Amino acid sequence: MNSLIRLLAFIRFSHTIFALPFALGAMFVAARGWPSTRLFALIVLAMVFARTAAMCFNRLADWEIDKRNPRTAGRHKLVSRVIAIDLLVFSAGAFVATAFFINSLCFKLSPVALAILFFYSLTKRFTALSHFFLGVALAVSPIGAWLAVRGRFEFAPFVLAAAVTLWVAGFDLIYATQDFEFDKKSGLHSLVVRLGVRRALSLAQWLHAAMWLLLAAFGFVAQLGKPFAIGLALILPALAYEHFTARKTNDLDAINRAFFHSNAFVGLVFVGSVLIDVMTK
Repeated sequence: MNSLIRLLAFIRFSHTIFALPFALGAMFVAARGWPSTRLFALIVLAMVFARTAAMCFNRLADWEIDKRNPRTAGRHKLVSRVIAIDLLVFSAGAFVATAFFINSLCFKLSPVALAILFFYSLTKRFTALSHFFLGVALAVSPIGAWLAVRGRFEFAPFVLAAAVTLWVAGFDLIYATQDFEFDKKSGLHSLVVRLGVRRALSLAQWLHAAMWLLLAAFGFVAQLGKPFAIGLALILPALAYEHFTARKTNDLDAINRAFFHSNAFVGLVFVGSVLIDVMTK
């Protein structure tokens, strides 16, 4: 049991709650309700395997960097490098296998999805736009869920993917303020280092404002109604609370709590309002 807890901590399994709701929301809209149990299970499995592979790759790519960062210095002690490599290979293979059982398009695109997920982990070495690459990595999930249901590309999931990209980039800017001094000394790229903490937090506010507008656009394109509109109204103060906390405290634990709770709330309200909307039509 202790080994499992350490493994889940290593891949930050609790943060699955950030990506999964948007994949499920796209799935519910594409299916116009609840899909088959088989397809639902395959989509969830694909999400878990893809995220596990991405996190293992990230931990391996940043292994030596994380050792030097006081905030992340304990990560490499949770599991050995060999176990991390084994888990990476297993989860990547399991993701591709799961995509095979979903449909042929998802199977063909599964290596592309993995390449996008893995590429993010390298971006902080050469571009300050790494926050947006993380956003794109998580934005793959609603597109993939839509393809799993309908087997074709359509406009609506790309609007949602754009919203997810800006949402993630915004909250990653807030999160990255914790590493400002370390990233600057280590020569790592981020917009927090490039812009400074104050301007980076201001940019995060603008990104989340644009994200909220894109969520509204997704509701329009997907022909969602009143339940989704109520969800949007609830999401706005959660985002405001996150930014208020980030600006008003130097307590990293408080920022982390606000970060997790606010973004978890956003994801759960989104998927809940989408499900209620499509199930009541």
